[in-house]
Amino acid sequence: MLKLGSIIDGKYKILNEIGHGGMSTVYLAINEKANKPWAIKEVRKSCRKDFQVIRQSLLMEMELLKKLKHPRLPSIVDVIDEKENLLIVMDYIEGNTLEKILLEQGAQKQETVVEWAIQLCEVLEYLHTREPAIIYRDMKPANVMLKSDNSVVLIDFGTAREYKEQNTGDTTCLGTQGYAAPEQFGTMGQTDARTDIYCLGATMYHLVTGHNPSEPPYEMYPITKWNSKLSTGLEQIIEKCTSRNPQDRYQSVSELRYALEHYRDMDISAVEAYQKRWKVFIGIAGTSMLCLLTAIALWISSLHRQRDIYAEIMETAGRTTVDREALGGYMQAIATDSTREEAYDRYCEHIIEDGVFSDEEENYLLEMNISTEKYLRAFSEKNPASYGDFCYDIGNAYWFYYEQEESRQAHAVVWFEEAARIYEKLPQKDRELQRSKLYIEIGSFYKKIVAAQIAGSDVGMYGEYWRKLITWKAWNDENPDRELITLRMYRELVTRSMEYAKYLREDGITKQEILGVYMEIEADMLQMKKQATENVRQEIAAIMELLDGADELLASSYSDK
Repeated sequence: MLKLGSIIDGKYKILNEIGHGGMSTVYLAINEKANKPWAIKEVRKSCRKDFQVIRQSLLMEMELLKKLKHPRLPSIVDVIDEKENLLIVMDYIEGNTLEKILLEQGAQKQETVVEWAIQLCEVLEYLHTREPAIIYRDMKPANVMLKSDNSVVLIDFGTAREYKEQNTGDTTCLGTQGYAAPEQFGTMGQTDARTDIYCLGATMYHLVTGHNPSEPPYEMYPITKWNSKLSTGLEQIIEKCTSRNPQDRYQSVSELRYALEHYRDMDISAVEAYQKRWKVFIGIAGTSMLCLLTAIALWISSLHRQRDIYAEIMETAGRTTVDREALGGYMQAIATDSTREEAYDRYCEHIIEDGVFSDEEENYLLEMNISTEKYLRAFSEKNPASYGDFCYDIGNAYWFYYEQEESRQAHAVVWFEEAARIYEKLPQKDRELQRSKLYIEIGSFYKKIVAAQIAGSDVGMYGEYWRKLITWKAWNDENPDRELITLRMYRELVTRSMEYAKYLREDGITKQEILGVYMEIEADMLQMKKQATENVRQEIAAIMELLDGADELLASSYSDK
């Protein structure tokens, strides 16, 4: 054991012991020069015959944490290999483990447990979306620190591993009995994200009931057996998390987090209830053929119900007025069936229905890209036309609705490029392909023109750009898009013709041609204004104001003086 007051590695002074386990002790230390506290984990070589295995595990923990950066994870700064022990220097997390809180206070309020679990979902989702994914494998109350602000930090990465898709099984079976999933100790294949979901379910069970799953009776009963006032919704979530078969659990942490955020709403867990009724009915039926047939009918009904769950999630998401809940609902529907297009379509409609694609909505899109990468892949493979349309719609959302106007086109081009890649293989999507390519060419102009101006090679680029804008307008005249999109295209035409007037003249675009386009735009807007919404009226007013100054600017730019 380390002596209190001793100096380690010439810089870490041991202050006191703050934790003790079967093979290690954790001390609070301070770097006196930097006046910064650290936690030092001492693993004594003499305590374990299999120390080399433990040493490798700890070194792996260090390597994993070095690559990670998340507010709910500690950082490792040093590893000291001494004669008698191995020392790991890491961030000192001030607070208590949830295990200590359980020992002192007993079962915790379910609302508090759900709040902690959602935070743990956030960090697990971060780990699972690394390349390659990192599977934690040892979630339990002892490995979760609670800080004074009620936020939690995940500690002890000694059993974590990187997920390798081609592996058929794990080479080591590590974890804590009672909290560990069956596949950690058997031959059910390698651990993956669903293993962490099991461990988190067992942790929630312990926290909300006060009954340790690693102690007698070594079984996780329905939580309402211990406290009838607990939520049956939370009960079903925990039971689904701790299903023996990984296929029966939540398939991603994002699914679990959504369920926890809506644990009182049992729509997303209804299929489990139907399956339980079927299993109970089978048991009662015995050998009676009539009952057996009825049970089979009930089972078929449950399968139908399972298909209907998608529609139920969509309906719930469509009713809510809270942005994050609606977008989260569409995400859950995508996770339920990633090949159906309805959730993608509603997602796109939702982010633009108020006329603004906000930063907050974009952040959710970025989160969606990370969390649902495998779903988008499946969507593109099984329903390529709809996947291309989804990319095209997101491109439109950026181009016309993104609130950061200066970067609209740059963001949009990426999505139009993906849409074009898909449409290239679909002859029936030629119209969409041509439009995607046009958006790519127009959007790329803004990136190319600055470099061309510096190099003096921009001659002719403005005229070509103007002709593409006119092609864009002609396509819209033939098949008009929604009014706001049409108006923002008009704003683009007017703004750019004013901005580049001098260069357009040099590239052979006449003043009469530009004024003719202005007249067409003005006539179309006057027609729109007759039955316009407030948003449309405001957009028309802004473009009319631009047109008021356009004549004078063109006269100046096209003057021979």
